[in-house]
Amino acid sequence: MSKNLFNKVWDLHSIRELPNGQTQLFVGLHLIHEVTSPQAFQMLRERNLKVACPERTFATVDHIIPTKSQSRPFTDTLAEQMMFELEKNAKEFGIRLFDISTMSQGIVHVIGPELGLTQPGMTIACGDSHTSTHGAFGCIALGIGTSQVRDVLATQCLALDKPKVRKIDIEGSLSRGVYAKDVILAIIKKLGVKGGIGYAYEYAGQSIEEMTMEERMTICNMSIEGGAKCGYTNPDQKTFDYIQNKAFAPNGDKFENAIEYWKSITSDKNSEYDDTVKMNASELEPMVTWGINPGQAIPISGKIPKVDELAPEEKENAKLALQHMGFAQGQEIKGTRIDVAFLGSCTNSRLSDLKEGARVVEGKKVAKNVKAIVVPGSQQVKKAAEQQGLDSIFEDSGFEWRNAGCSMCLGMNEDKLEGNEICASSSNRNFIGRQGSPKGRTLLMSPAMVVVAAINGKIVDVRDYL
Repeated sequence: MSKNLFNKVWDLHSIRELPNGQTQLFVGLHLIHEVTSPQAFQMLRERNLKVACPERTFATVDHIIPTKSQSRPFTDTLAEQMMFELEKNAKEFGIRLFDISTMSQGIVHVIGPELGLTQPGMTIACGDSHTSTHGAFGCIALGIGTSQVRDVLATQCLALDKPKVRKIDIEGSLSRGVYAKDVILAIIKKLGVKGGIGYAYEYAGQSIEEMTMEERMTICNMSIEGGAKCGYTNPDQKTFDYIQNKAFAPNGDKFENAIEYWKSITSDKNSEYDDTVKMNASELEPMVTWGINPGQAIPISGKIPKVDELAPEEKENAKLALQHMGFAQGQEIKGTRIDVAFLGSCTNSRLSDLKEGARVVEGKKVAKNVKAIVVPGSQQVKKAAEQQGLDSIFEDSGFEWRNAGCSMCLGMNEDKLEGNEICASSSNRNFIGRQGSPKGRTLLMSPAMVVVAAINGKIVDVRDYL
């Protein structure tokens, strides 16, 4: 029987079926950070357990780290304590830590691929919901909770229910000014924030094939926002070229042998799927969210829907969204004023994101009423951007140029919205309170759309500025 990538990789890593029907799945790579790991390590100590495979476990700091001054001790005492705990745990249990002294620190879902830790055919786990990012390389990449972090540390395994697989076939090419972020927002809008529950998503089709690896990472990153367990694309020559010569990638004959394995796990022709969805990328416009979940999104030319026109299960949440956001039914999203512009997060903080933003903003100035910040996803991204002069372009335009970290994506650091500020954000979640203020309002969009919003002080169509 022809098999898709998900079923091939799952079967290769399955140890046994447990009495409750779950699968005991071996985890090839475990990534940890400072927020979800301290309690897990304490659970190991309480049971006098060691880390089963420290050589398969890698740590970084990203959520709480300040992006202005990173001198120690951090001014935020809780952040300093969490950093201390991560350093202590990594040392005690023999885990490699990419901290700010290594020049390899960054958002966990940025550094995994850029260091070559993320490779096709792997099972990857991390105590962070956006672990699905790594699926862009042809992995089963799973976000897990703290008790599961403990399980992987202790056993290198997880007990999981096997999800079904939905193929999302995206044909056609993207138009100018339409990006991977617009594609995934359109998918979530179409299928809903709960549409992927019980599924893994395979992204395929002409549009996916034409995307760079960094664009595919953006697509896979927000799979969880659509309710999916994970999302992935099949590896191809772009994948192999991206991985080659990375720090932890195989080299020489080992790399050639690895490619043969990576090719073998791609979805077979005529693979079977539990469901298939088709979309045409050429019909898409730049997307902007108007509500309090990523599925509440509309094209830039669209209007906020009227509650009566929505499905019954969407109405109550739409009413709450309109109340929180201060929007009216039928209102155009274009022209909405903003207070803050944030270019960063594990969704859109890679070099290509920053280059596109700089291309749009060069020679222009941020509107006087807007606070605008750019936060590279890793120290390597920051260094590469500075070598290309992107930092100067942003700073000359009025953006703040920061150090690597999660920053304003989740407000678990010093970068937070104040009061009911409206933020044009390249991040992945627009939940109430997500960016640090219970009254703050978040509009999700592509990096290029964030930049033109910063310039104009309001939401505009990036296609008018390219």
